[in-house]
Amino acid sequence: MNKAAEEQCEDSCHGTEMPVHELHQVRLDDQRAADLADMFKAISDPTRVRIVYALLHQELCVHDICEVLGMAQSAISHQLRYLRNVRVVKRRKEGKTVYYSLDDEHVKVVFLQTLKHLEHA
Repeated sequence: MNKAAEEQCEDSCHGTEMPVHELHQVRLDDQRAADLADMFKAISDPTRVRIVYALLHQELCVHDICEVLGMAQSAISHQLRYLRNVRVVKRRKEGKTVYYSLDDEHVKVVFLQTLKHLEHA
């Protein structure tokens, strides 16, 4: 059986016995779907994943993140701006030094759960 056929119902399928109005309740609205996709897109880049992983442990300044990843500050700053725009990280300025941390505990949980899922597979 080809893969496309495996993803389709048989011609005799009439759906589940769930009423149509209940089926519509499990549909995610367009805006939330787009926001969720943006969140996963934010961690779809290996450099951004490495940044988030480094920030799991503690707040770091840009210089420290550059040291951890072995990359130039301009490249790190670009990725941090992206992560900040989608609320994965937040920043705190102290004098001329900018410190980054995860935006909230939810980011940490999603990231760690995804890592756990990958180790499970």
